[in-house]
Amino acid sequence: MAARMDLDGRPIKPMTICMIGAGGFIGSHLCEKLMAETPHKVLALDVYNDKIKHLLEPDSLPWAGRIEFHRINIKHDSRLEGLIKMADLTINLAAICTPADYNTRPLDTIYSNFIDALPVVKYCSENNKRLIHFSTCEVYGKTIGSFLPKDSPLRKDPAYYVLKEDTSPCIFGSIEKQRWSYACAKQLIERLIYAEGAENGLDFTIVRPFNWIGPRMDFIPGIDGPSEGVPRVLACFSNNLLRREPLKLVDGGQSQRTFVYIKDAIEAVLLMIENPDRANGHIFNVGNPNNEVTVRQLAEMMTQVYTKVSGEPMLQSPSIDVSSKEFYGEGYDDSDKRIPDMTIINKQLGWNPKTSLWDLLESTLTYQHRTYAEAIKKSMAKPTAS
Repeated sequence: MAARMDLDGRPIKPMTICMIGAGGFIGSHLCEKLMAETPHKVLALDVYNDKIKHLLEPDSLPWAGRIEFHRINIKHDSRLEGLIKMADLTINLAAICTPADYNTRPLDTIYSNFIDALPVVKYCSENNKRLIHFSTCEVYGKTIGSFLPKDSPLRKDPAYYVLKEDTSPCIFGSIEKQRWSYACAKQLIERLIYAEGAENGLDFTIVRPFNWIGPRMDFIPGIDGPSEGVPRVLACFSNNLLRREPLKLVDGGQSQRTFVYIKDAIEAVLLMIENPDRANGHIFNVGNPNNEVTVRQLAEMMTQVYTKVSGEPMLQSPSIDVSSKEFYGEGYDDSDKRIPDMTIINKQLGWNPKTSLWDLLESTLTYQHRTYAEAIKKSMAKPTAS
């Protein structure tokens, strides 16, 4: 493998990366990228390894010996500090990040995203190890624009809705709206990491993903996840499409979101890993402001894409409206728009996303149709116990 160079033309030394949450959607794509394109070694920590099994077996793989799986639940495992000490860099991807859980499991959500992350930050700081911590675009909460009168011309001014890492406020709903438990826990761990950097010299980078989409994301209930439970919007819609059910639009599907392809986003993470001088001390939005749609528009586009990739006819009524209370339970609230400002990541790392919304949906739905259609048929064909 030819020597890799960083953005400033210096050779990149092979490093050991402790990746917490390596078995998840983002972790699996990042592990693939690191194995295929770099000389780096990965200590892959997670409770499950289904999504990275293809990287671990057999021993004849070209990267054999560069990825080790450690089955660890970071809540209570004495091996965590030792693994962080063995590495040059720790990447923390572990989180509960499914919106339906924010209302129904607020304590688990707060513990998972704040309390469980504390030892990771502490061990990195005490052992002078660099940390890349995955946060969320949810830390921004609601836009300033959402508080303006509906007919205010200021709602169209980007200053009131484009989200900037260094200037946008983080505005959450009231305490009884437990949906904000996730965003609040994530914001507090960000503040703690930032304080460790300021007071104790921790080298850190914080990543705020804006809806990363692609193969292996989330779960399809009853197929590769629990039968009960509600995944995020794109997996919810995929699940409905695969099962030929109408797509459920919460509160009319008026919320607006941007979506970025996982392979584009992973390019950004690799730039952070290999350019510490440019990435340390920064918080980075990683999203695609060009791929903005309302949830209703997303449902319409996914229906069209799925019809194309599956060859199945569209349902007569492809979507239905449901209330947030009915769908998520009491205490739900939502952010109106999430458009990332890309100035900082563009200036520091020269990164821009490339993939259009149609293309990323086609890639994701093709994968899901191929992988899950057979499994769904099998699950539906299983005889019921008498």
